[in-house]
Amino acid sequence: MKSEDVRAKSDDELGQQLLDLRKESFNLRFQRVSGQLENTARVREVRRDIGRIKTIINERRRTTAPAA
Repeated sequence: MKSEDVRAKSDDELGQQLLDLRKESFNLRFQRVSGQLENTARVREVRRDIGRIKTIINERRRTTAPAA
């Protein structure tokens, strides 16, 4: 996922996608512990996607919030 794709989505879509990625991260952690994880690179991708989404959400909040 690219940051351009994330920026194109609405806040509600980003919130839902963040929730989905956190669930996937949880499931990937369980798979890793139980030895069933085949695509180990997916853990890193999900973690970075979560970071990207959270960064965009925080940027939007800072621009819409009044400067104190």
